[in-house]
Amino acid sequence: MLTPEKLLERSDQTAQVLAHARLLVRLGERFAASVPPGLAEHARVVNYRLGTIVIHAANGAVAAKLKQISLRLRDSFVKIGLECNQIEVKVQPIQNHEQSTTSTVKLISRESAMGLSACAAAMPEGSPLARALLHLVQRAAIRE
Repeated sequence: MLTPEKLLERSDQTAQVLAHARLLVRLGERFAASVPPGLAEHARVVNYRLGTIVIHAANGAVAAKLKQISLRLRDSFVKIGLECNQIEVKVQPIQNHEQSTTSTVKLISRESAMGLSACAAAMPEGSPLARALLHLVQRAAIRE
């Protein structure tokens, strides 16, 4: 069976991107194991290029602490066989995608509302998509 990963490996360009993504995952794991407890949830490895590891910190305090321990971090990355000449720390707040934002009321036609409700009713019981569709219909402003 052809998995998405194997499909991506078929092309040279996508194989390079996939290899870089795997490296970033490995670096992220090493980073999390190397920093003091609690610090890893406020920073993340975002890139590696030409021996430079780029880390985004959630705020200035986290960035300052990472800069203080950058030599220790560099040694940790070198231990896993990675060429690491520099660690670059940038302040980049971590976006919380789960945080709710206020939304505008959606205007839909009566036919659309009925169609969405029928579609949700045809789905298996407890379906997250069905719940989302019904929630949309309940919150929508129905146009006459």
